[in-house]
Amino acid sequence: MVVTRSRAQAPRLVDRLVSLGAEVVELPVIAIGEPSDGGAALADASRRLTSGAYRWVAVTSSNAAVRLLASIGGRAVPPSVRWAAVGEGTARTLIDAGIVPDLVPDVSAAVALAEAFPGPDLGDPDRPGRVAVAGAVLFPRAEVVRGGLASGLRSKGWTVDEVVAYRTQAGDPGPEAVASAGRADAVVFTSSSTVDRTIDLLGRDGIPPVIATIGPITSASVREAGLDVTVEAEVQTIDGLVEALLDVLAGSGHGPRDRREQQQQQQQQ
Repeated sequence: MVVTRSRAQAPRLVDRLVSLGAEVVELPVIAIGEPSDGGAALADASRRLTSGAYRWVAVTSSNAAVRLLASIGGRAVPPSVRWAAVGEGTARTLIDAGIVPDLVPDVSAAVALAEAFPGPDLGDPDRPGRVAVAGAVLFPRAEVVRGGLASGLRSKGWTVDEVVAYRTQAGDPGPEAVASAGRADAVVFTSSSTVDRTIDLLGRDGIPPVIATIGPITSASVREAGLDVTVEAEVQTIDGLVEALLDVLAGSGHGPRDRREQQQQQQQQ
């Protein structure tokens, strides 16, 4: 089974799979790095956040949450600030830091968060439809994002301050890991960037036959690449992903890759 997360994020998933008897190939196809400005924009946004310049903070990944919290440091955020998170994993990162999110959509997708987001306060009743106080949302994000959160919030009347908190870079797994991944029965994708980079390394034909994804955005990236999603986690967490994998692989007498090769041989006969 191939785990494609970065080296910093992989241990929990790897340990969980190994404890269940899986033979895991660690293929860190991505790495999380500093944004191109070295974090200057995030530091400035953190100062504005602690001074009360934002009504909401919206985070769509644990990486963004971790980077923002580190930038805030020990400074206090006004209690009037509300927090929104995409997915239970991102919400858990905030909760572990003592922040209980005010909004976590049922579906782990940026579009779902935008749809669930309230609108800004309306202003003077004598001027219906006017916004009294321009609501500002801080959106710390990756350098490249998918999902349309910012545009969705703006369409509701919010001012969105998009700040690059980190950059996803190509990882550099060794040749032995790449070779082992090409012989594996299953692969686990936890983000669109892991899908893209794994295909770059293995080619479409080298992707293991069982593809498990953590949520709808990642699944969409798999399908856009011309591949089929075997299973998508119903609950977008590491535990949910492992449970989905177990359901698919339970009762297999031999590896899915062996079955696929047998099917191809039968078709050729």
